[in-house]
Amino acid sequence: MKALFDTVSFDCSKLVAKTYSTSFSLATKMLYKPIRSDIYNIYGFVRFADEIVDSFHDYDKKELFNNFSNDLELALKNKISLNPILNSFQYTYHKYNIDKDLVDAFMNSMRLDLHKSKYLTEEEFKTYIYGSADVVGLMCLKVFVNGDDEKYNELKDSAMALGSAFQKVNFLRDLKADFDDLNRSYFPKADLNNLDENSKQYIINDIEADFEKGLNGIKKLPIEAKFGVFMAYRYYSQLLKKLKKTPALQIKNTRIRVSDPKKVALLMRSYVKYQLNLL
Repeated sequence: MKALFDTVSFDCSKLVAKTYSTSFSLATKMLYKPIRSDIYNIYGFVRFADEIVDSFHDYDKKELFNNFSNDLELALKNKISLNPILNSFQYTYHKYNIDKDLVDAFMNSMRLDLHKSKYLTEEEFKTYIYGSADVVGLMCLKVFVNGDDEKYNELKDSAMALGSAFQKVNFLRDLKADFDDLNRSYFPKADLNNLDENSKQYIINDIEADFEKGLNGIKKLPIEAKFGVFMAYRYYSQLLKKLKKTPALQIKNTRIRVSDPKKVALLMRSYVKYQLNLL
């Protein structure tokens, strides 16, 4: 039965989320149960594509990515794939009529990571961020609004801003790893060699503007999604606060993180704020 295979596929995507990101998994658990699986399905897809270009150094990444891309196209066309991650993603893709342009933009940004190591202009950076982060926010928004095009269009810009903020926080946190391990430098105005307090503050100001726009959208989300997305926002906001307090020199030499006990405490405080309508 195809339904049984779909269930196995969904379980695989959930396992990917739980294994790769405790913070994402925790936030997804705060969503209403009927939509959690679809968010896991999106995460599994984007995570696997990202892993190919970031992690499989002992293999031909270009060949792996091309195979994954071809399998993705077949999965979306045939509405089935023997790759359980792609099978679960195609299910959510068709269920919510996710725009193919969003998927293509994501894959284009991931493909850039196979050969592009520096982003020298703001335009290049924005194009990459749109494909690697903004469109993921838009895919999730499709799930959150459950096919309501009017609501989707109303919240589109804020969902993109939130996706941008999350990605930029990741880039700032992982500045050293990206530079040392992958020879990548995403921020046009700062790489590992020239990050100083002024350039760090410029980046943080940009992220804070994205967060402000994103929070305005969170307040308008359907009840089924609001707290889960707010929880993700709170986690990344806390991470940004730590980065803001950390000297540029230290950011260049270590990876800043939020501890698991801190994440739990953050969840409790976020729930109180949510219940008291203090978003």
